[in-house]
Amino acid sequence: MAGTALGRLRSAGIALALAAGLAGPVAANSLSGGYLAARQASFLGDFKAAADYYGRAIAFDPGNPELMERATLANLSLGDIEHAVELADRLTEQGIQSQIGHMAQVADLSQREDYDALLKRIDDKKAIGPLVDGLAGAWAELGRGDMSAALVAFDKVGEEKGFAAFAAYHKAMALASVGDFEGAETIFAGRQAGSMQLTRRAIMARSEILSQLDRQDQAVAMIEEGFPQPRDPGLEEMRQALVEGERLPFTYVTSAKDGIAEVFYTLAGALANEANDDFTLLYSRIAEYLRPDHAGAILLSASLLESLGQYDLAVATYKRVPRDDPSYHAAELGRAEALRSADKVDAAVEVLEQLADTHGDQATVQSALGDMMRQLERYDEAVAAYDAALESFDGTHPSQWFLYYARGISKERLKNWDGAEADFREALELNPEQPQVLNYLGYSLVEHQEKLDEALKMIERAVSAQPQSGYIVDSLGWALYRLGRYEEAVVHMERAAELMPVDPVVNDHLGDVYWAVGRDLEAEFQWKRALSFVNWSDASDEIDPERIRHKLRVGLDQVLAEEGAPPLKVANGAD
Repeated sequence: MAGTALGRLRSAGIALALAAGLAGPVAANSLSGGYLAARQASFLGDFKAAADYYGRAIAFDPGNPELMERATLANLSLGDIEHAVELADRLTEQGIQSQIGHMAQVADLSQREDYDALLKRIDDKKAIGPLVDGLAGAWAELGRGDMSAALVAFDKVGEEKGFAAFAAYHKAMALASVGDFEGAETIFAGRQAGSMQLTRRAIMARSEILSQLDRQDQAVAMIEEGFPQPRDPGLEEMRQALVEGERLPFTYVTSAKDGIAEVFYTLAGALANEANDDFTLLYSRIAEYLRPDHAGAILLSASLLESLGQYDLAVATYKRVPRDDPSYHAAELGRAEALRSADKVDAAVEVLEQLADTHGDQATVQSALGDMMRQLERYDEAVAAYDAALESFDGTHPSQWFLYYARGISKERLKNWDGAEADFREALELNPEQPQVLNYLGYSLVEHQEKLDEALKMIERAVSAQPQSGYIVDSLGWALYRLGRYEEAVVHMERAAELMPVDPVVNDHLGDVYWAVGRDLEAEFQWKRALSFVNWSDASDEIDPERIRHKLRVGLDQVLAEEGAPPLKVANGAD
């Protein structure tokens, strides 16, 4: 019997092992075009095109198992589980053992709640892997009404090396789903679920369990400890209800099918750090399919698609989160970012502006809008958005440092230096050793020829924190140059050029420093290099190609004289 295995889970690491044994006859010339187009689409991660082209190729060669398996994979990735199941069933009819096909069929049996058939498939070793099979089998036992068998099955999974936390988490969820909140809380209180119980979803599920036990105060303390202000709408809404003494229903897993959806979702979360995004996507897609209202699975799928460069699919997936869901604002933020990545900037701005109208009290929303406007150099609007973000806080919070920093950058670009400096210093009050703030403020002070000694110390602290940052090392060299300490500046500017060899600003600065120490030919070489690296369609404010050309014609001394700047020998303390 022919067989393929496109992946399986391995014990503690949840590592993915892919074996690419492809069965089937060599494709005939009549289907080569569709096959090659499908392979190219798969290589590019274009699941929609791959599913379409594989479907066309199968029309020419309906019995080709390689085509069917690849088409199954493409349709699973696309979220078209029904079509994937049809293809998987055809593989089974041919006696092909395909892990991808098994995934589709397990999803189908779970969706239809045919738990007897699901357990038989697991017993026959026609499923996915030991962890998924074990957890899904335990939920299937619960689904057919045998809670005792389910608990035994969860415990058996927990005996496997590396699986204990997964088994404990799902056992707690299973107990809660049938109303045994004491049993569920015993597992959570004993920390048997390990790091899994520290996730946002687990904390919210446990909060519902505690509220059912009339332990609302403990739930509130847990939320506040795990998620300090500012909290997202879902967490804050739950916290407020608990503060008011409300007994919350347990909603996170209400059936065996929900439980199996949770299996795929938790495995997707674990795989996200260890497996390829395209494989992880299969798990989140199945979780979505089994529980269409699982906002966490939808957001994870959309994020994975975004990482894979499938921005249109990501946008469509983010859009599936309904407006009344507490995660709606997170979905819209993701949608805006996916649109921006797809170069649909106007659409991204529209999404953020509409979100600011409906969720303007969320600091993350205003911050995202501010970041977008800052990137578009619409600095007035950026400042207004950062203002609104800061106003959304009740009091001072350490996380505000970035808002002050970003607002400071926007004000500096608007030539409001006093306001910018005040914001940078406020950011440092909240995060005193933040290297980006230290560098930006220090560099800006150097450019404004103000407080140069303080600026130098700031930049030195930034370099100490991030010695491999070319931008920050460049700032140190430039500050020394501005202070007239040219020989010292050379060492740091050369180091910056090593770290960022094709950056035009760094090469331009290095040219100036070389000129200041009399190394004229090397200076001219660096200026020419700087010109060669300029992006002429989007030149930085910090690089002036015409000024560099003028330096090459007449030298830096003449350029400084024409600009009314102090000559180098004066800055250097010479007569």
